[in-house]
Amino acid sequence: MSDIAALVLAAGKGTRMHSDKPKVLQTLLGEPMLGHVLYALEAVFAEAIWIVAGHRAEMVEAAFPGRQFVRQEQQLGTGHALMSALPALQAAGCSRVLVVNGDTPLLSEDVVRTFLDRAANADVAFASITLPDAGAYGRVVREGEAVRGIVEAKDYDPAVHGPVTGEVNAGIYLIRLDVAQELLPRISNQNKSGEYYITDVVALAVQQGLEVRGITCGQDESLMGVNSPQELAAMEESLRTRIVQGLLAAGVMIHAPQLVRVAPRAVVEPGAELTGPCEIYGNSHVARGAAVASHCVLYDSSIGAGAQLRSFCHLEGATVGQGALVGPFARLRPGAELGEASHVGNFVELKKARLGPGAKANHLSYLGDASIGAGANIGAGTITCNYDGRHKYQTHIGEKAFIGSNTALVAPVRVGEGALVGAGSVITRDVPDNEMGIARGRQKNLPRKR
Repeated sequence: MSDIAALVLAAGKGTRMHSDKPKVLQTLLGEPMLGHVLYALEAVFAEAIWIVAGHRAEMVEAAFPGRQFVRQEQQLGTGHALMSALPALQAAGCSRVLVVNGDTPLLSEDVVRTFLDRAANADVAFASITLPDAGAYGRVVREGEAVRGIVEAKDYDPAVHGPVTGEVNAGIYLIRLDVAQELLPRISNQNKSGEYYITDVVALAVQQGLEVRGITCGQDESLMGVNSPQELAAMEESLRTRIVQGLLAAGVMIHAPQLVRVAPRAVVEPGAELTGPCEIYGNSHVARGAAVASHCVLYDSSIGAGAQLRSFCHLEGATVGQGALVGPFARLRPGAELGEASHVGNFVELKKARLGPGAKANHLSYLGDASIGAGANIGAGTITCNYDGRHKYQTHIGEKAFIGSNTALVAPVRVGEGALVGAGSVITRDVPDNEMGIARGRQKNLPRKR
């Protein structure tokens, strides 16, 4: 594909979404719909992908750092968007461009490859689908089997263009760049929307005697765009179902599958077990033999083989080692790392903290900016006081240390290996290895006043 670039049209506002956010940033399974399109393309085109941004372009660019963008300063239509991108595409040395819409989140790598194969050697090619209700999609006009053009819904006149057949434009094109360079300046905005349509290139190419290929794709919903909250919800459910069915077929055990949500980039290995409702987003990875119970939510987290997440746990940017036990009602924030066979129990929160193998924090604790050694035991109510209002500090707890209940460890502080901290202590100085630290007032018993 070295001579073909991909161009994603993502400049539109999406008025019918009723949102201040650009349409392509609306999410399905936790990912912007533009992200779903890019994932489908990057397996085919690697880095040869450009994005046309327009409405609130700075938001779109910030959401996808490192991508190649072209600005469409005025949103004058899809034809104008392609024209805006031509200089960048030509400078890259491409001879053909695949154009797709950024609001087609069900697009897949297989669909892209199949379309490219079927469109090979055409001067202009586009994909079409057949719908029972053509709605607002551009209508494909044919004479027999030959394509004559594409007419937008607002401009379609059955008396002129013939009866509606249900074949509509799917919004994916393969166009030779020299053809685009020649024909785009000739398209007009004399239509009911006052826009320059990329679809007009089809009729102009036919008039030029060029090879124009309309590739029919049946009722393939993966090529359909999103234009309203209702359509977004329907596509998200379709994508969710497709992913869950794929996991079941691969050997993942899923209970209440209709309540399980797994994002496209997440990996759940065969032999893992999920119980709905649960949600697994981003680059999360659930290994073989791991179990995720109901009401758990994972973002960009890794669950090791044989680990168990009990109900109502929330993980973000966390790593859970093999055989570890988490929850119920645990929260692991970014940078939390649980070693092999470690335990984090109910109402325990970790942030930038590592529990060594076999370490335990079973109840009601906050451990932030901390390292806890193998086999250490953290009593209920323990807090690492890691923030002084301006800076964060580290707490180190050695192997096989024992921290008594209701302890505050004021960082920076170190509790040595095998050390014991008495319950109710406020520890502000290091506790040496194998020693006991107690920091609390002496108890007094006084007569009770009545």
